[in-house]
Amino acid sequence: MIQQNINEKKTLSWLFVVNPAAGAGKAGKRWPSIQAALQEANIPFTTVFTNKRFHAGELVAEAVAKGCRQIVAVGGDGTAHEVVNGIFQQPTCPPEDITFTLLPIGTGNDWIKTHRIPRDFKRWLPYFMNGKTGYQDVGWLDYRLNGEQHRRYFINVAGLSYDAFVVKESLKYPSGIPNKLFYLLLIFRCLFKFRIPQARVLFDGQTFENRFYTINIGICRYSGSGIQMVPHALPNDGKLALTLVKKVSKLEVLLVTPLFYLGKIGWHPAVRLFQTMAVKIAPLETQPVLVEADGEFLGESPVEIGLSGNKLKIWMP
Repeated sequence: MIQQNINEKKTLSWLFVVNPAAGAGKAGKRWPSIQAALQEANIPFTTVFTNKRFHAGELVAEAVAKGCRQIVAVGGDGTAHEVVNGIFQQPTCPPEDITFTLLPIGTGNDWIKTHRIPRDFKRWLPYFMNGKTGYQDVGWLDYRLNGEQHRRYFINVAGLSYDAFVVKESLKYPSGIPNKLFYLLLIFRCLFKFRIPQARVLFDGQTFENRFYTINIGICRYSGSGIQMVPHALPNDGKLALTLVKKVSKLEVLLVTPLFYLGKIGWHPAVRLFQTMAVKIAPLETQPVLVEADGEFLGESPVEIGLSGNKLKIWMP
């Protein structure tokens, strides 16, 4: 880690990419007071606002082409996901030339838990003023949507099967998920609508075929508002943490939910934990296996996941 005061980086302005809709609209409401505090602290910055899905990536690419190399995402995990994809998809410079951090105003704010980035702005600002540079791994994910192949990058957790089904169902609430309790109720409501798909999982010369309740691939360990589906994930070990959960009854899911939050999911006999460099998931029936990454619904299988050759450069406590 490289300790560095924010004043030493004043030769470059920070770009704040604000998602006004994040946190069920809280980001947009809080931004004026946050902006005033940044100005009072004499932090050089410019601001852009997103107005549609994946807009953040476009804004980042434009800013980097004009010389920007320091970016703050203002929102939740979804906003961070979009900004990081902008960093890794832009053609101007290597991704590691760009410093990234998150000002968390989302619902789950799971990625910050790994890096201990403060959620409260009064604590976040001192950290931002006296942070240090760190690095973490970044995953890539190839999937299909409407018959076409796409690639996205992720920095936290990718989820297939039930996890992605829940995220897809959450899109029915255009104003966003207002709080963790609402999200927890959504998880349980989806449990009774979900049909577990049959899939083939291939990695490191091994093949698993089964009906999988969920499949998780993690860089960091927290997702779904504090759930630990990949408790063995480390952000900079050069590996993907893989969790396979075979078909279990709805009652069993309800009974073992505390294990999800305690990081003890590996204790259950239906669960297998692995580490790998790459994994492929394919459906074994007409029902597709849905996929999400960093809480953003993406599409469906067949899916291939691996690690990027570049690290994400983070401004952190």
